[in-house]
Amino acid sequence: MDTIPQLMDNSPSFSSSATNLSSISPTASSSAAAAPPPVSSTAAAVANSSRYENQKRRDWNTFGQYLRNHRPPLSLSRCSGAHVLEFLRYLDQFGKTKVHTPMCHFYGHPNPPGPCPCPLRQAWGSLDALIGRLRAAFEENGGKPEANPFGARAVRLYLREVRDSQSKARGVSYEKKKRKRPPPPRPPPSSAATVSGVGHIQFQQQQPPPGTTSSTGG
Repeated sequence: MDTIPQLMDNSPSFSSSATNLSSISPTASSSAAAAPPPVSSTAAAVANSSRYENQKRRDWNTFGQYLRNHRPPLSLSRCSGAHVLEFLRYLDQFGKTKVHTPMCHFYGHPNPPGPCPCPLRQAWGSLDALIGRLRAAFEENGGKPEANPFGARAVRLYLREVRDSQSKARGVSYEKKKRKRPPPPRPPPSSAATVSGVGHIQFQQQQPPPGTTSSTGG
């Protein structure tokens, strides 16, 4: 998935949090060879939440810097869905996802065997996640939900158009697979019906076979 460029936030706190763990080589000591303790589900949830909050804060700062660099400069109160669309189109120049044009021989090919001159764009999944974070950040920073430009109808239609066009151009499907629900278990037969059936069978067995006389006859 493509990454959104950071135009503003270059503070040391972000660079220090992006440590490349793959560069740490294992040592020959016995302590390094020991297996690390398992990470609890609570700790993993906290880590995911912290990562999401940091990314949301960086995206909000990036959008704020975009508004300040706009010509003419825009305030957040005057920002509309049209300005959000301008921001998303502006981000396409930093995209890393190849989107084939209908004239390309690889149009609709998920894994093209060779290079082509088609442009690079931001992937639909990256833009969709970005809008979700910015929509939440807008309200967390005092914006009213009814005035949220990231939830405008034009933005939703644009994301849908990007999804459909990239799906056709790249030969991939973004539709979520629906899980088949197991059929509900059948209720067991009631005890009254069971007893009634058994009694009926016993009554049938006590009847004399047809064509025979009873031994108790006079």
